[in-house]
Amino acid sequence: AALNPWDVMLCVSGTAIACENALVVAIICSSPALRSPAFVLVGSLAAADLLAGLGLILNFVFQYVIRSDTASLLTVGFLVASFAASVSSLLAITVDRYLSLCNALTYYSERTALRTHSMLAGAWGGSLCLGLLPVLGWNCLGDRAACSVVRPLTRGNAALLSASFFLVFLVMLHLYVEICKVVCRHAHQIALQQHFLAASHYVATKKGVSTLAIILGTFGASWLPFAIYCVVGDPEYPAVYTYATLLPATYNSMINPIIYAYRNQEIQRSMWVLFCGCFQAKVSFCSRSPSDV
Repeated sequence: AALNPWDVMLCVSGTAIACENALVVAIICSSPALRSPAFVLVGSLAAADLLAGLGLILNFVFQYVIRSDTASLLTVGFLVASFAASVSSLLAITVDRYLSLCNALTYYSERTALRTHSMLAGAWGGSLCLGLLPVLGWNCLGDRAACSVVRPLTRGNAALLSASFFLVFLVMLHLYVEICKVVCRHAHQIALQQHFLAASHYVATKKGVSTLAIILGTFGASWLPFAIYCVVGDPEYPAVYTYATLLPATYNSMINPIIYAYRNQEIQRSMWVLFCGCFQAKVSFCSRSPSDV
């Protein structure tokens, strides 16, 4: 079959996603300094996005090299599980940030580590279940009329995935609004103590709100069009509509490493140590506040 330019772009996107996130996974796994719960969550996000990138590459291979309905079904299930794990990891990071601000005195404890592993177990377990649904029979291979805009997912399956995303997005929106309130309150208290209310309070508040807006705005702009189209779209519509909404969704996995990993000073330092040896092995690492990760 002739190459579809959209499929090529998805494959290129998957390659970039896999390379970016493989580097993050390698850095976190190789650095003993990056073992705090916050970095474990970032590692989970990078691992999920890495699998999503590999899934996009495999989808291209099975579509043009090894063409079969079984391979297509397995690939779609793999992609659903990977992207679901990515979104779930984003939710877990948001919850961790909120709790680290509200319970700053007790954050560094064994209870935090247990909570982090519990969140990750729930996130990956739920994502695996969502990915297995089409593989175990909830697909439209035997009934083309039941297909959604993403074949071989049924309309019901696509609606479930969209509803799950909307729920996660609303929870993240609520938590980030609460985080914004806490950040503003803390900035105000610090400004009062330092007697620089007008300047420092404005700068700190603006920086915190801008960061949260970028995080949530990027996530929503990437996934909302595709999630909405999965609900309102019809499989009879031109396939270009599906590609045009799906491709930006993959960009979220490309942007995640920049927002959650490469901007962090500890990860930057570990990256230099891993590739350049610019720091001595005895350099001490001190993890930043979880809310800065």
